Order: sequence, then C-alpha cells, then structure tokens
Amino acid sequence: MVSLRSFLSQAGRTLRLAVKPASSELWLSMKICFLGIGAIGLIGFIIKLLSSVLQGSTG
Repeated sequence: MVSLRSFLSQAGRTLRLAVKPASSELWLSMKICFLGIGAIGLIGFIIKLLSSVLQGSTG
C-alpha cells in the first residue's frame, strides 16, 4: 500500500512536469475526442437500426 507521503511526493513531481498545452494542441485533442464520441454514437445508431429491422420493428 502506498503511503500518503509517497503519494503526495509523486503527485507533486507529476505536477511539476506537467505543462499547459498550446491552443492548437488542445483544439486537436478536442477534435479527436468529438470524432470518437461521434463514431461511438454512429455505431450505436447502426446497431439499434439493424436490431429494429431484424426484429420487424414492432412498435
């Protein structure tokens, strides 16, 4: 089990190494996330559509 002191030390080290992303890098990450969410939504929609077609869409 990790002690609290060790955890805080590692968290502090991580925060010191972290840098704020440039706006272009942030925008690229947002576009990739939105593309992934859209792709998952489209896959879910296609599965739902196929399911309703194969079941005969009973209402």
